[in-house]
Amino acid sequence: MQYTLRGLVAAVFTPMHDDATLNLGQVEPIVEHLVGNGVAGLYVCGTTGEGPSLTTEEREAVAAAYVSAARGRIPVVIQVGHTSVPEAARLAAHAQAIGAGAISAVAPWYFKPASVEVLIDCLAVITAAAPDLPFYYYHLPALTGVQLDMLGLLRLAPEHLPTLAGIKYSAQRVDDFQACVEFADGRYDILFGCDEMLLSGLAAGARGAVGSTYNYLAPLYRRVIEAFDRGDLDGARRCQGLAAKLVHTIVRYRGHAGLKATMKLIGIDCGPTRLPVAALQAEEVERLRRELDALGFLGACKDVHQVSD
Repeated sequence: MQYTLRGLVAAVFTPMHDDATLNLGQVEPIVEHLVGNGVAGLYVCGTTGEGPSLTTEEREAVAAAYVSAARGRIPVVIQVGHTSVPEAARLAAHAQAIGAGAISAVAPWYFKPASVEVLIDCLAVITAAAPDLPFYYYHLPALTGVQLDMLGLLRLAPEHLPTLAGIKYSAQRVDDFQACVEFADGRYDILFGCDEMLLSGLAAGARGAVGSTYNYLAPLYRRVIEAFDRGDLDGARRCQGLAAKLVHTIVRYRGHAGLKATMKLIGIDCGPTRLPVAALQAEEVERLRRELDALGFLGACKDVHQVSD
């Protein structure tokens, strides 16, 4: 299925109340902020959105809230992967019913598929439940432990996965990413999934990227892209270097907990993370704020187009 996502796609957070129940009232402000910041799409219930920590019913509610808030202005991709393939198929069917733009799925990560062929068997069940939606396989070996050949997946896809649009490639293998981009003369849409390495992804052929820090640093990453596109590699490197420093600072605060807490620093409180990810305490958020301030975080979040700083 021919489908493309271009530019920055924000992997959105699932907002929660202090007791870690869903706070869907915050979805609209999140979407308005992202649309205003020029993101090209939303990726819902992925790693950033804590999809694996939500119940199926909660995931359906979050997906519906984001599709409703987007109002067709930008595409919404729903991540439906699950340890249970039938539950993933249920989520896929729901995504199609609510008008999502596309679906995506990680591999089952408890009992893992032992081969590309078995992975395709799993994905075929999921995609059959949403036959009208483009599908992106979510390649995330660092968390799923599923280390399979993505070129092998692409080779078998035409016969077995007719709705495969591409891959959300979130492994730090730029060489393999490039091979997937170039496969079959660019037939598939391969989305780059490592924020701190976006410039490397652009050099390897990325045209679309999905990331957590695009929720607040989209203006800075747009500067990376703009500089790269006009051949200003020094400017692109400066912007990417700042982005990498900011990302590394944030993820030192327990990874996802720090990423989610940073939303509060731009005035959008997404609440705590859900266990087993321990939320940051108030004093930790304050330390994070001070460290980010020292790097010029809030300035990097603003829509500044020059790349000379």
